[in-house]
Amino acid sequence: MDLEPTDVQAAVAAAARSFAEKRVAPAARDIDRAARFPEEILREMAPLGLLAVNVPGAYGGAEAGVVAYALAVMEIAAADCSVAVTMAVTNMVGETIARFGTEDQKARCLPRLASAEWLAGAFALSEPQSGSDAGAMTTRAERREDRWVLNGAKQWITSGDRAGVMVVWARTGRTGSKGISAFLVEGGTPGLVVGRHEQKMGLRASSTVSLTFEDCEIPAEALLGAEGQGMRIALTALDGGRIGIASQATGTMRAALDAATRYARERRAFGRAIGEFQAISFALADMRTAHDAARLMTLRAAWLKEHGRPFSREASMAKLLASESAQSVVAKAVQIHGGYGYVDEYPVERYFRDARVQTIYEGTSEIQRLVIAREILGAAG
Repeated sequence: MDLEPTDVQAAVAAAARSFAEKRVAPAARDIDRAARFPEEILREMAPLGLLAVNVPGAYGGAEAGVVAYALAVMEIAAADCSVAVTMAVTNMVGETIARFGTEDQKARCLPRLASAEWLAGAFALSEPQSGSDAGAMTTRAERREDRWVLNGAKQWITSGDRAGVMVVWARTGRTGSKGISAFLVEGGTPGLVVGRHEQKMGLRASSTVSLTFEDCEIPAEALLGAEGQGMRIALTALDGGRIGIASQATGTMRAALDAATRYARERRAFGRAIGEFQAISFALADMRTAHDAARLMTLRAAWLKEHGRPFSREASMAKLLASESAQSVVAKAVQIHGGYGYVDEYPVERYFRDARVQTIYEGTSEIQRLVIAREILGAAG
């Protein structure tokens, strides 16, 4: 693995950082306070290729690769995790369609996602009683002549009310994971009912809703991949999605570290800058070490995926380390700010709220440990 980015990767990262600094960061506080979906920002991201970083150029994507995608998410997340998670899910949906879709599905969906004609994509797997245990889902899809009819409910769906297209998982056969299939459902389809917006601790400018399917009819060709292949599609997408969350967490850590460093240089106590005190300087050292470790592990997983090598364990390790480390890093940033860290005059309180969910979505830390442990024990056997 080459630790130096290629010209393409460096260019994507530079474009993302410039956009994040000039456009995303200045709006972050206001859209968080108002819980306002960043529609204008997302539309401006499309010409930069940030909504389809790893989608083939033939379908409007940037075709820049997984490492470039991870670097771009880090840059956007350092400015605003709400924008980053919306971007990441849209990219994940695009990659999933690019890998498993038919030519017609790719031609219809991918250019619209890449251009923001469809403002976002959504990933509808979790259900009210089925989160980590996706095999226990109860949403059903029944084949009726030339169409499928969906009935059921989904929960915690990022951009579910904004998505032009969503990947929806439903049971088409027997119980267990082998009876699950995946479908492409376009926003506004009759029978698709969007629930209330969740009032979240963090990521408040990201839209999170429940979805209900009430005799929702979709054409037969909306099936993504083969019937019964849904769990394989989900696990493949989640492996890549974990690289996205690890990238978000790494970006959050960098933002918290930068903010804490600035404050430690500027804030004075007992006649000197607080960064000169060992307690503060050691905290900054720990924060930087945690950030760099997470960044390296995340880029390793991205590199493995980009080169077609097994990466499931490495993606889970990166997601586990980055998301758990982010909890400590943002907490230290708040502590360094003292009382100012607890109010929204400074951005670290937002980083603290935004980071908390990173240990939960795209597979909890406990699920990541299961994945890693199974790989270890399997290899040992």
